[in-house]
Amino acid sequence: QVQLVESGGDLVQPGGSLRLSCAASRIIFSRYTMGWYRQAPGKQRELVATITSGGSTNYADSVKGRFRVSRDNAKNTVYLQMNSLKPEDTAVYYCNANFRSNYWGQGTQVTVSS
Repeated sequence: QVQLVESGGDLVQPGGSLRLSCAASRIIFSRYTMGWYRQAPGKQRELVATITSGGSTNYADSVKGRFRVSRDNAKNTVYLQMNSLKPEDTAVYYCNANFRSNYWGQGTQVTVSS
């Protein structure tokens, strides 16, 4: 059974940084486009960033210049480095794997508050 396990969520002050990780198992990781999505209370899930099998990246306008997505195919892991965090970044962050099937992790909570 495919598993995507996120980690790294935490409570952080505005302006702070966090790095999220998502470890995948039972997929040929290198073939998958990996993505990070987030869902704030009362809002729809939205795209944060994606990285293709070839390493091309895409970001939501709201996080461009602050967040960076990367992947380590040897470790079957995708990362999201989040800098200059704002209260509006508060959400549950979900990892996604997409190739011929689509998989989701269970989510990790990020709270940005003073």
